[in-house]
Amino acid sequence: MSVSIKSEEEFAKMRVAGAMAADVLEMIRPHAVPGVTTGELDQICHEYITGKLDAIPAPLNYNGFPKSICTSVNEVVCHGIPSDGKKLRSGDIINIDVTVIKDGYHGDTSIMVGVGDVPAHAERLMQITQECLYKAIALVRPGARLGDIGSVIQQYAESNYYSVVREYCGHGIGRVFHEDPQVLHYGRPNTGLILQPGMTFTIEPMINAGKRHTKLNARDGWTVTTKDGRLSAQWEHSLGVTEDGCEIFTRRSDEIV
Repeated sequence: MSVSIKSEEEFAKMRVAGAMAADVLEMIRPHAVPGVTTGELDQICHEYITGKLDAIPAPLNYNGFPKSICTSVNEVVCHGIPSDGKKLRSGDIINIDVTVIKDGYHGDTSIMVGVGDVPAHAERLMQITQECLYKAIALVRPGARLGDIGSVIQQYAESNYYSVVREYCGHGIGRVFHEDPQVLHYGRPNTGLILQPGMTFTIEPMINAGKRHTKLNARDGWTVTTKDGRLSAQWEHSLGVTEDGCEIFTRRSDEIV
């Protein structure tokens, strides 16, 4: 595993890219209402990223991905492809995943949004998943290990009777969209890579209401759903390890973490 250590100058660039990605999510959140299509959400984000922010939407054409953001609705775990034929309905939950490139550096982040009148069980899944992310971030500091991050997510999710997706994980990020290390959302404390100042990566737990197993859509090669058809939720931040903790590059204005 070759993990790059970023300089202060690189941290500064990731700070800018991360703030832009957070800005996009804050902008698009109010648009996720009953009747809107995921294709419309994608188009709004694309125009905002390329126009107002003068940045690049990283997912577009990445390994053939056809859109500028990912929109994962209900049982879709990740990598949902926006579509003009997919209308949001009241009660849906949607993960909106945005990655921007600015001056060669990536900012990658996602949120969950409840559409209209969302059932209590779906709200709870979204809340617990966000708390999984925050509990993991709270552990990030020099000397901590990646197994600590995975363990706290797994323990908290399973103590709330949910399961953790294992096929997909967080990742190193910087000039490269996906680099080492892989950041698993399950594991054992005191195992795995020891964190050092200058490391940058995402934490993005995918938590299922039912069993952890997933399936990949063979037709489009991207869309991942829960195998049992039950709901899934995900929240994501990009962050960097500092001398005494971590910096969340993609922190939104409504967050106190």
